[in-house]
Amino acid sequence: MTSTTTTVHRPAAPAAPAVRLRGLRRLHRDVRALDGVDLDLPAGSFTAVMGPSGSGKSTLLQCAAGLDRPTAGTVEIDGVPLTGLSERRLTLLRRDRIGFVFQSFNLLPSLTAAQNVALPLRLAGRRPSRAQVRDALARVGLAGRERHRPAELSGGQQQRVALARALITRPAVLFGDEPTGALDSTTGRAVLDLLRELVDRDGLTLVMVTHDPVAAARADRVLFLVDGRLVGEQHAPTAETVAARMAGLEAHGEAAGAAC
Repeated sequence: MTSTTTTVHRPAAPAAPAVRLRGLRRLHRDVRALDGVDLDLPAGSFTAVMGPSGSGKSTLLQCAAGLDRPTAGTVEIDGVPLTGLSERRLTLLRRDRIGFVFQSFNLLPSLTAAQNVALPLRLAGRRPSRAQVRDALARVGLAGRERHRPAELSGGQQQRVALARALITRPAVLFGDEPTGALDSTTGRAVLDLLRELVDRDGLTLVMVTHDPVAAARADRVLFLVDGRLVGEQHAPTAETVAARMAGLEAHGEAAGAAC
């Protein structure tokens, strides 16, 4: 008598999101900058956050990145809850698992591009190899620029140095606050091309606050924030659909303001 064994194939459990927010609230005096935000951001995704002025975009980014503590709710980065972490442990987490790129490049003018890129590891007590720094700069299209200081680089090149600096620790998530806001349109497109490539080629998880529909259209998903609340999203966005949605939100806000 021959016995047969039936193999049961169970679907793999879904991967944990790179960023998870639950019930996120942030009060600034009596103003609700965030008002109960629930959000999951998958690993390897590119998400843009948009909204009218004062909608809470930067506050959302700062709380999600551990730069500001929420009044209520929870934040998880790469499966690690930020709630309850001491300042020291939070600083270590930001240093090792989170990258930041801002509108102002925040490079140290007295340091070369290579020295600026190596700075996060040196601050962590590690000495990166020259090859590691060269590779980081080559990854953002700046091979051969290691010895240049910020004043010898264009705005787009300085932003690429800032990107290399953010990526050298291999963060789980990169947060960008208007990363192309200080660049002209041609240079901005080149930086956006690079960000898109880092997501598609390297599996980077990117969260970007922007006011520019063209920049937002490079993302996989656009989230719309009004008065600290998520009010909608677009998948596979285009600059035209994003601009139309923003125009509607701003018109609604102006009408609400006139009625008060």
